[in-house]
Amino acid sequence: MIETAGLTKRYGDKRGITDVALTVEEGEVFGFLGPNGSGKTTTIRVLMALLRADRGSARIAGMDCWQQSVPIKRLTGYVPGEPSLDPNLTGGQILEYFAHLRGGVDQGYLKQLVKRLDLDTSRKFRQYSTGNKRKVVLIQAFMHRPRVLILDEPTNGLDPLNQQEFDHMVKEVRDEGRTVFLSSHVLSEVERNCTRVGIIRTGELVRVGGIHELKDIKRYEITIVFTDSVPPKAFDGLEGVAHVDALPDGRSIRLAIQGSADAVIKAAAQHRVISLTSHEPSLEDIFLRYYQADGRAPETEHVA
Repeated sequence: MIETAGLTKRYGDKRGITDVALTVEEGEVFGFLGPNGSGKTTTIRVLMALLRADRGSARIAGMDCWQQSVPIKRLTGYVPGEPSLDPNLTGGQILEYFAHLRGGVDQGYLKQLVKRLDLDTSRKFRQYSTGNKRKVVLIQAFMHRPRVLILDEPTNGLDPLNQQEFDHMVKEVRDEGRTVFLSSHVLSEVERNCTRVGIIRTGELVRVGGIHELKDIKRYEITIVFTDSVPPKAFDGLEGVAHVDALPDGRSIRLAIQGSADAVIKAAAQHRVISLTSHEPSLEDIFLRYYQADGRAPETEHVA
């Protein structure tokens, strides 16, 4: 449904995106991860023909995003990262305008979305909080039941209840076989909603893989508290141990584990253990590893 190849956009000497190549299948919820300035919004703006690529290609439903932008916009719902709408119009007037622009929408479904997100449509846009402004753009993106949803930081400013409602809306779209391209730096949101993710770093796509594949390769931490001091070197070089540190109390060590902890458990059993706790990191821990101090991604990991 969405396909890019060699997609590149530069801003003079400033970084944009370089050779971004990805494919999103129809009916898929694809998470696009990266911090601010990594290239997420630039990629999305090229897909929406708000920017023209310097080179490469971008297609939605087989159509060229730049040359066939009008028919693409008919089948697409778009949430911009920074919505800019007429501040003097009410939320209801804005939604009515977009509905007419679309040639009409199901008014019953529109009212349902307004109710689900608890939006007061009588207030002017300039009077809305950040969260309520976000509700307006979410509703306009969903209300015509588009074949493709392109969402740039869609839950920014929403309270937890509305974030939960957004998750339900995405699930409904997925269950109907429609496609979602969800840009975010909220990794728990991506874990909940997406089947695959792409990680973009300094304008380059450094990884694409399934959520479960990424979880399988991430590190986790084990903290062991002993009765007496145990030197960290007792665990150095053990299978699965990526890193080991002694903690300030003198009786505890913390280990970064990748893979099986069997060797660590057996080594710990040679000493008197008070407690052993394991911390299973979220997708965020995977994400942070791609932003190391030296700017390099791990070289030994590959996901098809």
